[in-house]
Amino acid sequence: MTISDSTVAVIGAGTIGSTLARHFAAGGQDILLTSRDVETAAKLAASLDGHAEAVTVDEAVGRADVLVVAVWLPDFREFIAQYGGQLASKVIVDPSNPVGPDGAGGYRKVIGEQESSGQILAGLLPAGARLVKAFNTQGAESLTNPVYNGVRATNFFCGDDVAAKRVVQGLVEDVGFEAVDVGPLRNARFLEPLTLLWVSATQALGTREIAFKLLRR
Repeated sequence: MTISDSTVAVIGAGTIGSTLARHFAAGGQDILLTSRDVETAAKLAASLDGHAEAVTVDEAVGRADVLVVAVWLPDFREFIAQYGGQLASKVIVDPSNPVGPDGAGGYRKVIGEQESSGQILAGLLPAGARLVKAFNTQGAESLTNPVYNGVRATNFFCGDDVAAKRVVQGLVEDVGFEAVDVGPLRNARFLEPLTLLWVSATQALGTREIAFKLLRR
């Protein structure tokens, strides 16, 4: 399966979900769009030049090959609890971050240091479902425009299924990022804390218009 012959659904029409949906549609990808806020999803779908269809979550799960679940971690758990039995053949894209306020103006991980939300969520999925971690190490500004002075920012992703990662790589590139595969899903425990580094850097530098870039020699 490649991205060109996949049906993609974006679940969640918040900042992350709506921005990704706009990029996918701009790249010519026809998508299904759903959210608990049905009206917001419908308005967003109507603005995407015929490349998006607003549907119910039930329809999205039933029709899509690839599900980009752009919701908070607790809601992601609820989603799996409700629809897990229907996800066995799906590619699941996880942009969630297990972080929360630290009480001192910053953020911290809300799970164990050696845990990742990607691994936790994958453990809740049925056999055959393939979770790929992606789109979690940047702010909305970089998702909106990932090109800095002509240079594409890097979006790291990881997962255990080669074919699923190939599909997600296509989505990452559709958004405009350089897509970098950092290995198996267990590496999500290294990838997710990059969000904390990003937040700390924005506070220190006084701007959110920053992103990560992998350099090679």
